[in-house]
Parts: sequence; C-alpha cells; structure tokens
Amino acid sequence: MTVLNKRSVLKIAAISFVAAAALVACGKKEEAAPAAAAKAEPLKVAFAYVGPVGDGGWTFAHDNARKAVEKQFGDKIVTSFVEKVPESADAERVFRDLAGQGNKLIFGTTFGYMDPMLKVAADSKDIKFEHATGYKTADNMRTYDSRTYEGAYMAGVIAGKMTKTNTLGVVASIPIPEVIRNINTFTLGAQSVNPKVKTKVVWVNEWFNPPKETEAATALINGGADILMQNTDSPAVLQTAEKLGKRAFGWDSDMTAYGPKAHLGSAVINWAPYYIKAVGEALEGKWSTGQSWWGVKEGAIDMVSVAADVPEDAKKKLDEVKAGLKDGSFVIWKGPIVGQDGKEVLAKDAVADDKFLGGIKFYVKGVEGKVPN
Repeated sequence: MTVLNKRSVLKIAAISFVAAAALVACGKKEEAAPAAAAKAEPLKVAFAYVGPVGDGGWTFAHDNARKAVEKQFGDKIVTSFVEKVPESADAERVFRDLAGQGNKLIFGTTFGYMDPMLKVAADSKDIKFEHATGYKTADNMRTYDSRTYEGAYMAGVIAGKMTKTNTLGVVASIPIPEVIRNINTFTLGAQSVNPKVKTKVVWVNEWFNPPKETEAATALINGGADILMQNTDSPAVLQTAEKLGKRAFGWDSDMTAYGPKAHLGSAVINWAPYYIKAVGEALEGKWSTGQSWWGVKEGAIDMVSVAADVPEDAKKKLDEVKAGLKDGSFVIWKGPIVGQDGKEVLAKDAVADDKFLGGIKFYVKGVEGKVPN
C-alpha cells in the first residue's frame, strides 16, 4: 500500500484541478465554435430594369450603380436584376417573382412600374420597395429620382453657344412631366446664352426603341435642327447626328464612344450614392418610407466629357452653373418665365418648388408644337 505524504496529495490535487480546468475550457471552446461559425445571411437586393443593361444610357447607369453597391458592401449583400421588364401588368408578375425569391429590398427603375409595385408592396409588408421617378408611396415603398433637368440645362448652355441655325431638337420619350420639364429646361439653358434659340420636339412614345429614335433624330435634322438632345435611353440619337454631320449630347451615361465627332457632352446620372445609402439603411435597420430627389448637390447629376471645341465662355458658364447648383446659389426655375402661349408661368423672382416642377405639362416660350395629351 502506497502511503502519500501531504506534499504528494497537494501535487495530485493541483494536477487534477488544471486538467479539469483544461477540459472545461475545451468544452467551452467546442460550444463557442458553432456560434462563431454562425453568420448573418446576406441581404438579397433585386433590380427591375426597363431596358437592356447594355443600352448605353438609362439602364446602363442603374446597373453600374448596382455594381458599385456590390463593391461597397461585399458579402453582406447579394444582388440580382431582371432586364427589359415592360411597363405593364407583366411588371407585377416580375415583382412578385422577385419577392418570392427572398429579396428583401427591390428597386423598380422606371415610372411605369409605380402602380404594379404599389400593388405587390401591399401584399409583401416584410419587403422594402423603392420606385424610381414616381410619386406614390406606402409604409414599405418609397420613391427616388434624379434632377435630370439640371443636366438638361447644362446641355442647353452648350447648345445655345454651339448652334449655327438657332434650331435645337429633342427626341422625347413619354409625355410625362419629367420629360416635358427636361425639354423646357434644355430650352431655358440655351436661351440663357442665346435668346434666339427655338426647340423642336419629336415624340417616340417609348423609352428604348433605337429605330424610332433614329427616325426622330433624322426628322429633326431635316427640319433644321443642328444640335440634338434626347430623353430616350439608347445612343441612337448621337449616332444619327454623327452620321449626318450634326452635334448631339449623351444622356444618362457617357456616350462619347458612340459618336465622338458629334458628341458635345453627356448629361449623366450617378445612381450609386443613392443606392449605397438605401442599401446601407436596409442593412442597419434604418430604412423608412419617403421621397428623395437628388441632383448636382448630392453628386447624382453632372455634365461630363465636354467637347474640346466648345468655347471657353460656354465652359466657364457651365462651371458657374455647376457650382451654383451645388451650393444652392443658382436656381434654374426662377421667374420671370413665360409659357409657349405668352402667359407668365413664374413671376419675376418667384422660385418653382418641387410640386410645381413635378406637375409641368406645358412648353415654355421657344418650344414649338403642342404637348401631347
């Protein structure tokens, strides 16, 4: 029989205590391992596009912003998109499908998606919806837009200085206030440097239809317009101007490459700042309904790739407009402004608010033709 002295007993007890502690620590580590391995599921974000991602204009700009969102948030999100979604009842089917796929934040990127999205939002309260260029909201649906008229005004400043015929042309898409506002603002920008300017308009009644856009651009040039702007989504207008020896602007995205000789500048939209803000709010649980309308001030609108032959005084004026829009010292829609019928629509020094701008259904003086019903 082995007899243990007091020191041996204490030593064995100490070893046992250390071993037990090690076992407990190991157990804790084993218990903690699954918790550490658990990771939050990424936020699924979807985009519905009215045109193809390769349109070179509107949808191309939205998809570039989607990519910027992916870069910003990495594996915290997963994005997807559906392109060429019609502005019809079919849009509702697409939104329901995107909701069924587990997307928790869905963007609809054209005016005609408003009512279909509102309908789906009412049935999907746990999903956040965002609608571009519309005006209807719900608790889980908000709107966002870009002040494209600011880009149109800057294009007008250049056009007014560059025209030789004093006749400008606009290829217009859908006769909604957004588009009418852009036609008017383009004209106001041109008149600010050349009061003799007049503007002709051809409506194609579609956002993206290159053949129709080509026909409209050709008709405007045949009618005497030597500089064209568009509110359509493809580069067809710029390409037509290049082919026929006239000048034109890019719209929504930088379109220089589609007609380098004709290109005077591109009025671009950068949707990335807004999309990054919206996705960030959704991730942080801070998303709420409302309406946003961003422009030069927020980094959403710019005039880029201005042609080398644009006169220095026009470039200087352009810089002044940009700076004024950014710091709020310059306002585009400030009276006196007269409508096509000669009646004053804004009195001297009166400034149009967003409600006024959002409801424009008239042409300003200098725009020819009638606004379609």
